[in-house]
Amino acid sequence: MLLIPAIDLKGGQCVRLRQGEMDDVTVFSDSPVEMAQQWFDAGARRLHMVDL
Repeated sequence: MLLIPAIDLKGGQCVRLRQGEMDDVTVFSDSPVEMAQQWFDAGARRLHMVDL
């Protein structure tokens, strides 16, 4: 099984939307590059990037 982690981007930040609401955002990181590196360091071979 191939698991592909996703990083959602909004305004240059890595975020999660609550129930898809664009105004209800939790910011996980200000650096998408660092977040991607964390996934690759954890063994991910691919990433799904979503520009919101």
